Amino acid sequence: MKTIVIYKSKTGFTKKYAEWIAEELSADIFEASRVSADMLEAYDIVIYGGGLYAVGINGVKLITKNLDRLHGKKVVVFATGMSPRREETIAEIRSRNFTSEQLKTIRFFYLRGGFDYGKLKPFDRILMTLLKWKIQMKKELTPDEKGMLAVYDRPADFRRKEDIGEIISHVTSRTEGL
Repeated sequence: MKTIVIYKSKTGFTKKYAEWIAEELSADIFEASRVSADMLEAYDIVIYGGGLYAVGINGVKLITKNLDRLHGKKVVVFATGMSPRREETIAEIRSRNFTSEQLKTIRFFYLRGGFDYGKLKPFDRILMTLLKWKIQMKKELTPDEKGMLAVYDRPADFRRKEDIGEIISHVTSRTEGL
């Protein structure tokens, strides 16, 4: 099966997962800006990864706007974020990024990434600083907000190669998708 792994990564966390997945599957790998919708048709398995920004998956429209071209293919989308893996987090990401109809074609996975303020571009730094100030003004913080403040000034990397196991199992199984 011909497989492509596509990623959009601002700070490298998603890119590393994409590299691990591509290596495990002997797949072609491309940064999203180098992929056209026409390219997708040449593959049997399409895997897309993007970082989370305000619960939106960075660049996922490449997949959702081209689902008609992906009919009969195995389609996987993974998102990376700093929050721990919890079912309520995953459900929120699914509902904010995909329709129930799209989820009939797309298999979604969440992988914990990390945070590195030093790797952010100026605009993203401004947004993160505003978020930090907003969180600091709150009287009671959620565990995720406390975690965000704890790693804001020092890089945090929660990636683990073994976390791609579910994706690899899904892609290599013969019972789902194709």
